[in-house]
Amino acid sequence: MDTRFRSRGLVLSTAFFIAFIGTVDTTYAQGIFDQYVSVPNNLPALTVLPETPEPSENGITLDLNGLASVDANAIALVSIAARQVEKAKKPRGARAVARTIISQKYKKWNNNRQATCLNKLWTRESHWNYQAHNYGSGAHGIPQALPAIKMESISSDWRTNPVTQIKWGLVYIKVRYSTPCNAYAKQLRSNYY
Repeated sequence: MDTRFRSRGLVLSTAFFIAFIGTVDTTYAQGIFDQYVSVPNNLPALTVLPETPEPSENGITLDLNGLASVDANAIALVSIAARQVEKAKKPRGARAVARTIISQKYKKWNNNRQATCLNKLWTRESHWNYQAHNYGSGAHGIPQALPAIKMESISSDWRTNPVTQIKWGLVYIKVRYSTPCNAYAKQLRSNYY
């Protein structure tokens, strides 16, 4: 008797499921799906286009039924940025990302001494952990910004994006101490910077 009720329940469940699937609106899946993107091999590396880009002559923009046009350079930049964020979520990757940013934006710091000072400073502050949080003071992130909301001057994703934290920390060091070694010296004297 128990088996009959199970079978009847299974049949009813199956019938309900089939009826439900039949009512699902699939209009989102309709359309032409033969669009493709062709990116040439000679794509310039990390070039940022002006705000009003000129029409492309070499076919590196993609047009999806006239709805949107995206430049391949922009796609490449987004991909690189996403990889940087994922890499920087680990301390070793965060150090590498910081070195890259320093070499691009802080050329006067581009020596091993300043990189060593930055490494020592942020190792003492957060061990390069983008999730580091000091519950006593409220300092947060790799540079231990206090208050943490200051990092929003770079981007609103400062809670989850280590690259945002690194960029803010480097600007803070540049404005306040000129170099990472000066900031590290202050941290050694006062236990904060």
